[in-house]
Amino acid sequence: MHMAETDATKKLLNTEQLVQDILSSIEREREREIVARRFGLFDRRETLEQIGELLGITRERVRQLEKSVMIRLKTLADQGQLIHIKDAEAVLTAFLQSHAGAARVSNVSAAVTAENSRTDQSRVAFLAALCPSLAIVEEDDHNYHAVGIAEVRDAATMKADIAKLVATVAKMGEPVAIADLTKAAHMDNHQVEAAALASISKDLATLNNRWGLIKWPMVNPKNIRDKIYVILKEHGRHMHFNEIADAIKKSDFKRKDVTTQAIHNELIKDKRFVLIGRGIYALKEWGYNKGTVADIITEVLKDANEPLHRDEIVKRVLKSRFVKETTILLNLQGKSQFKRVAKATYTLDETV
Repeated sequence: MHMAETDATKKLLNTEQLVQDILSSIEREREREIVARRFGLFDRRETLEQIGELLGITRERVRQLEKSVMIRLKTLADQGQLIHIKDAEAVLTAFLQSHAGAARVSNVSAAVTAENSRTDQSRVAFLAALCPSLAIVEEDDHNYHAVGIAEVRDAATMKADIAKLVATVAKMGEPVAIADLTKAAHMDNHQVEAAALASISKDLATLNNRWGLIKWPMVNPKNIRDKIYVILKEHGRHMHFNEIADAIKKSDFKRKDVTTQAIHNELIKDKRFVLIGRGIYALKEWGYNKGTVADIITEVLKDANEPLHRDEIVKRVLKSRFVKETTILLNLQGKSQFKRVAKATYTLDETV
């Protein structure tokens, strides 16, 4: 068996030797060349056109030969006559059984190869494609290259369930916990399997144990501004920019080594964030508007459409600004647009 044990539970495949031995069972050199190049077993994967040019045959002929060879190899594997495939199948199946029955090829390779290089991943995909008990989801615009246990879900069922999860998330309109997602998708009691399938989708992402569409900043923040948004949204309250910086450094973001100054600069530039106090920011979607304290007092009096006592003005301003009460009173008493009409009672001066 071409594998080496690294500990009591984990076994690594010697993918190079396994692939070499399987290719040696192909009699014609041209066919070995086609399979090796199409699957990227020793170098990058090549297209039908590239291989055709190299071998002096048409693109269609390359496709026919590849299909013919793979059918023969799979037939030998089904009959238990393909060298080493049972050994590889045992290792791959063991990993999949411990990971809800399905996973990206890259994740499988990371667990069963020493280096998890691009070539290792290609070899794992090739071996998996020959294993009778495994099902393959080919990479496309919506899914990563993945492998699953066929008796749990065949390729068509995996793709259908993944598509159902994506459609459910889109319909829900916001990131959700996997328990809520499986319930909405009518996949109750299959949360672990649903998470495994969701991880195969290129249309979904997860952050802080919630799943959402890849285009949503809440699960896939692409820049500093998105990360600030996620932090404020997760905390659900206004925060000082220093506090936001600390929260980013402690987060699960892939890249979180950003300076406090960079965070402050992005807070100033992005319309999603509103300064509501000295260095303190909130989300505009929470009902906050940009403007000075005097601007907020003006809005309060306009909305009231009647004179208000200063205590009521302070109360309403503090709902949208995190400032000292004295700051509000100084603006109220010192700005010409506010007129006192009774004891401690103010309105807008229409003459200003």
